[in-house]
Amino acid sequence: MRKSFLYTAIFFIVISGCAKKESIDPCTYDPCAVVAPAPEIQSVQSYLASNSLTAIQHCSGAFYIIDAPGAGLSPTICSYINTKYVGRLTDGTVFDQGTFPQPLQLGALIRGWANTLPLIKTGGKIRLFLPPSLGYGNRTAGSIPPNSILIFEIELTVVQ
Repeated sequence: MRKSFLYTAIFFIVISGCAKKESIDPCTYDPCAVVAPAPEIQSVQSYLASNSLTAIQHCSGAFYIIDAPGAGLSPTICSYINTKYVGRLTDGTVFDQGTFPQPLQLGALIRGWANTLPLIKTGGKIRLFLPPSLGYGNRTAGSIPPNSILIFEIELTVVQ
């Protein structure tokens, strides 16, 4: 009797483990889930103040200035986008510029872009001031030194 009860209990435990789980939407994204550390945010604030720039602080610790809001679609984390952009370091050095030749999924880009580009629509222009942890962090990326504040001027040209 006890054996059959034990086997029945094990059977139900195994079956319940195989039950279909609630599906998770891969396009659900919380842009405030990762927040830059306070010292990084303070470094960006110091840069902005020393350059007489007034930017809005995003909940993630990124700062931005919307130069043109655009019209049409705003991207989501699962959107494919095209942009024209220039990336600079705080000393003015351009580390990258151009356009995306093929649409890229917003979620595949650095966290600072994923967090802030949904604030504009197609045709919009935004300037980003990203703490290191929302960019490339403590690793070297091409000509970008570790722990660099990144500055981007971005025009969102296509949202799919």
